[in-house]
Amino acid sequence: MLDPFVPEVTVIGGGLAGCEAAWQLAERGHKVDLIEMKPARLSPAHTTPLLAELVCSNSLRSDDPCSPAGLLKAELRAARSLIIACADEAKVPAGDALAVDRLQFSRRVTALVVRHPNIRLRRQLCDELPKGPCILAGGPLVEGGAARQLRSLCGDRLYFYDAIAPIVEADSIDYDRCFRGSRYHQGEEGDYLNCPLNQEEYHAFVAALLAGRKVTPHRFEEPRYFEGCLPVEVMAERGPETLAFGPMKPVGLIDPRRPSEHPYAVVQLRAENRYHTAYNLVGFQTRLAYPEQKRIFAMIPALHRAEFVRYGSIHRNSYVEGHKVLDAALALRAAPNIHLAGQITGVEGYIESTAMGLLCGVLLHDKLRGLPLSLPPQTTAIGGLYHHVITPREPGVKYVPMNINFGLLPPFVGKSAKRAGKRGRRALHAERAREHLPGWLGQIGITADLASLLLVDAEQDGGGVVDAAEA
Repeated sequence: MLDPFVPEVTVIGGGLAGCEAAWQLAERGHKVDLIEMKPARLSPAHTTPLLAELVCSNSLRSDDPCSPAGLLKAELRAARSLIIACADEAKVPAGDALAVDRLQFSRRVTALVVRHPNIRLRRQLCDELPKGPCILAGGPLVEGGAARQLRSLCGDRLYFYDAIAPIVEADSIDYDRCFRGSRYHQGEEGDYLNCPLNQEEYHAFVAALLAGRKVTPHRFEEPRYFEGCLPVEVMAERGPETLAFGPMKPVGLIDPRRPSEHPYAVVQLRAENRYHTAYNLVGFQTRLAYPEQKRIFAMIPALHRAEFVRYGSIHRNSYVEGHKVLDAALALRAAPNIHLAGQITGVEGYIESTAMGLLCGVLLHDKLRGLPLSLPPQTTAIGGLYHHVITPREPGVKYVPMNINFGLLPPFVGKSAKRAGKRGRRALHAERAREHLPGWLGQIGITADLASLLLVDAEQDGGGVVDAAEA
């Protein structure tokens, strides 16, 4: 007897992004083959055959809708995310964070996916990308034939080791202790913020780097450092003056307010986005533990009160330079039938991967039905992530994977925004998202009072989605 299930789309990868993308397509009437390699093969990061396995933490971060992560989750709830609904069902006490019972969460996702009449779960290896409509959501450890094909399609724009320097909020920099300017006055004046240190401050900083607690790599994250992106603490191990002749060299940098004073060392900050709401510590990729980064980098006078958008890291990761290889539907320009979802698009974190899975499923549905693409407003958290992935970078700005942060959203300007303070501006971002998201929800077939959805009790809202799915 012939199998009556004729798939319209293939989704490769049963992680958070893959399950979310498959669910969104299935809910919109598409037949979906979801291919998951477990248990035939377990990556070094996985231990169970369950779908949507959480491997690093059970926390999905803050649930406060005025925080970046909380706003993103609120938007995902409003968009009827499978992953967030299951997370709400598996919630465990964790203050204002959404933490889950890992096993209960993965079991819940697996059960709902398997029971969906429009999804067929196929547990097998996938060493060749299909010819028809496909979503590749293989996660940051994608390997095998699919990875080789992806590399051939992306060329040198597929990255396998992720070296990232810390990023700090612009508002948290002490501008009285730094100056704008480029080395030897090259480029536009003000391309960099320069944070000077005297000799005593520099040597205390180097000593702290050497003594600071480092993160031990996972066994699937073997240290493979390249000379062009060595961890700052590895450079410091080569000698006490190495950094002063490397990323912290002061040569060619003159503070216009103190032209006769010559700093012993300088940490340069480069704008991370076109809004200049966040700055990257140039050349400061690191394996320091996160609390150590906060403590040690605060020894740089201009960063004594710095708040971090993201911490530095060096780890095994696979991601594409999205704005160069993906089109508006998150499809590869070199192979328009292949769409990318999750961390491989250049986002970091569980909920960010979920958001890109949901969005990829929605955009592929539009594409298959010949509809205009339902692109989220950039003023929303989902839209901020999407635009991070597809927006071309300014010259000299490196593309790096990002967690959700308000620096990805258009900033508020003017005296009233400045007077609002950090917490006030966060509330303004959340309020603007509440105003702008309903139009997009309507485009993707969801009508609701967004203001109430973003403030509704998470457990109640999540339970409603799951109950509807089970029915």
